[in-house]
Amino acid sequence: MADPTALYTLADDIPELDRPVLVYHLDGFMDAGRAGQLAARHLRTLNARLVATFDVDSLIDYRSRRPPMIFDTDRWVGYEAPELAVYACEDAVGVSFLVLSGPEPDRAWEWFADAVISLGERLDVQLAIGMHGIPMAVPHTRETGLTPHGNRADLLGEHPAWINRAEVPGSAAALIEYRMAEAGRDAIGFAAHVPHYLAQAAYPTAAIALLHGISSATGLMLPTTDLDEAAVEAREQIDGEVAASEDVTEAVRNLEVQYDAVMEAGRNSLPLAGSPARMPDGEEIAAEFERFLAEQNAQ
Repeated sequence: MADPTALYTLADDIPELDRPVLVYHLDGFMDAGRAGQLAARHLRTLNARLVATFDVDSLIDYRSRRPPMIFDTDRWVGYEAPELAVYACEDAVGVSFLVLSGPEPDRAWEWFADAVISLGERLDVQLAIGMHGIPMAVPHTRETGLTPHGNRADLLGEHPAWINRAEVPGSAAALIEYRMAEAGRDAIGFAAHVPHYLAQAAYPTAAIALLHGISSATGLMLPTTDLDEAAVEAREQIDGEVAASEDVTEAVRNLEVQYDAVMEAGRNSLPLAGSPARMPDGEEIAAEFERFLAEQNAQ
């Protein structure tokens, strides 16, 4: 495999870091409600300073995701070049952590994963955390759930097991976690449960859930004020649209009944045999993933 250090360039002035946490999200794959994207963008507002950039020309197929350019009258006046980079940010009490974000590589996943591991070793990263949203048959009127995963069970907290085993399309982000675990590096992730009927819209509530999960796992104090305000506005709009349709109202009510039954069964450790409020199996989860990706590709 090619030298992983050749795929990234360190900034000239790297801020002082003390075994930081690395949080990452890559645009282009499964991210229902834009949960991971919203969370990553929010983190990048927290006193971000450039640490490293990746060679996007080696990783991105520009024909599959053409960068926007600006044409004015008779000339090109702007080009929004893609950036895949790591920034150092600070939580509410000044603790530094790293954020890796940008487009998911179209090629050389193994080289990229190796480069992320190499960069983590050079910066003495103590833990890597991925984040994204997945579409689920859950109502927006209930608390947003998380599916945690990774090789540090002690950091994942207590969450109902909605998914047992499923074969789903791979991603560069998932490969990073997989290869990090193989290399003996601590790596975990959180997937926010986004109501399937909101999967294509921006859903700030899911981004907040991701950040709360990261805070619980790491002790980082991540402010969410801007996202909180956006979530309130989104909730008001969603409630209004739901109330405008009797069919949608009934569908959400049915999801509430199913969700409450699953939560109650989990608390009581009772089986759900014979109940319509069962958990989805692996094939159903995989089918939902495939449907969501197909809708994304069709846009």
